[in-house]
Amino acid sequence: MLARRFTIVCLLMSLFGMFFAILVAEAGRPARSWDVANSNACRFGCPNHLRN
Repeated sequence: MLARRFTIVCLLMSLFGMFFAILVAEAGRPARSWDVANSNACRFGCPNHLRN
């Protein structure tokens, strides 16, 4: 019974730790950097008749 409780507590703590790590990692990343990079890369490289 004690081993089962210990296992459940360890699993819950690991899930909480992974969720917290995701939150911390997302807070440090700039928002939508991929969108800015794509628009700058295609500005001079794409022919004008293909752009919308």
